Amino acid sequence: MLFQFPLGRAVRSIRHIPPIRSFSNVFHELSSRGFIQQVTSPTELENALRSRQVIYCGVDPTASSLHIGNLVPLMCLLHFQLHGHTIIPLIGGATGLVGDPSGRKTERGPANVAQIERNVGLLSENIRSFFRSGLLYAKSRLPSTSDITSDPEVKSNLEWHQNFTMLEFLRVVGVHTRVNTMLNKESVRTRLDSSAGISFTEFTYQLLQAYDFYHLHSAFGCTVQIGGSDQWGNIVAGLELINRLNPSKSSEDQKAFGITTHLLTSASGEKFGKSAGNAIWLDPKLTSVFDFYQYFLKVEDADVEKYMKIFTFLPLSEIQMVMKVHKSEPDKRTAQRRLAAEVTELIHGAPGVLSAETMSKIVFRHPNSRTHTLDAQTLIDAFRGDPRMTLCEDTELISVPVVKLASKYGLVSSTSAARQLAQSKGLYFNDQVVPDIRFTLHKSHLLNGRAVMIRAGKDKVILLAAAGN
Repeated sequence: MLFQFPLGRAVRSIRHIPPIRSFSNVFHELSSRGFIQQVTSPTELENALRSRQVIYCGVDPTASSLHIGNLVPLMCLLHFQLHGHTIIPLIGGATGLVGDPSGRKTERGPANVAQIERNVGLLSENIRSFFRSGLLYAKSRLPSTSDITSDPEVKSNLEWHQNFTMLEFLRVVGVHTRVNTMLNKESVRTRLDSSAGISFTEFTYQLLQAYDFYHLHSAFGCTVQIGGSDQWGNIVAGLELINRLNPSKSSEDQKAFGITTHLLTSASGEKFGKSAGNAIWLDPKLTSVFDFYQYFLKVEDADVEKYMKIFTFLPLSEIQMVMKVHKSEPDKRTAQRRLAAEVTELIHGAPGVLSAETMSKIVFRHPNSRTHTLDAQTLIDAFRGDPRMTLCEDTELISVPVVKLASKYGLVSSTSAARQLAQSKGLYFNDQVVPDIRFTLHKSHLLNGRAVMIRAGKDKVILLAAAGN
């Protein structure tokens, strides 16, 4: 049976945010910061945004955590929320079982149902955490957001798809869909031209996402869908379905719109969010706060201004000032440092910035540095939650050769590699050279009698701390 909801009651079920800032300013804000690539009916959308709208954005549940590639559309949603609009983050609990062909050359393997269900739960908390930390960050940069307290209501499209039978779907959605229109979608044409082709399952994915937009429009008054640039065809399919299922709508009824954001790539052409082929996750258990900070600290000069506009709430005038200072002395990487601090605070809060900056000073200091005295508690606090720190027995620290400690706890790949490093004077403990391959720490070598930092070369370190101290 097709799910039907009384419009007024359903819309009131979503907690609205009071209009703290002008509703309509958001479109100009997003455009000036470089978010927007394509918009359907831009003039009509700007007019519609003069009053509160309901905006949604989908999240693919194929991973258990958000990564920084998800930040572009989520930051877009956050801007809408800060301007007083209602937002719906939607997780594809149903569509994730099918797989979106957009941007893919081959079909995904069969989805693990249990894993998708688990991911939906984890991503729901991930998204709520992002908006909580995002609002805290925004309040520190934009005083006018101080009254915003509500979390967005995260939804899964499995809620309405799980009891929607195939016959009902064909009668409700299929009858309004032209196959020639579906064949003209870029994601479909690309796959049809490839040797892999496209399965019927992936071919119909656009209809499932189109129905999501229609359902949210009908049940919750949703008028705007946001997606990455590869989602344009799916968004348009949703708009077409809304128009066909509501053919008698008067001009006074709300019209639906679509917005796509730019697919970010670095100046070198690398897809944003990847580091040596690995995703940079928002979950600190998957990507440490330090590694997260370092990713943004290492962005190229050609990208840093663009990223500051999209991933921070710094005023554009302040970004221009930062860039002016940066260009006068690029070696100091002023812009990258500001970017890394801002985005880390956005995701991990002010304590995360302090931890990452402290770790950076420690990890990248010269091995023979005497500028700052190493202190066990400072190191433990800075490394807390980072995989580079391990708690172990104090007896092990003073009975096992340093080369073996370096190998056992992952500083180097093997004991033989640690020996070679020690023989070339490239292995250090607490900024002192390990004198030979048999060298074992004494209690007096431990920082405050409880920790040792072992370093390989200039920037690889581990911290071993005695458990229970």
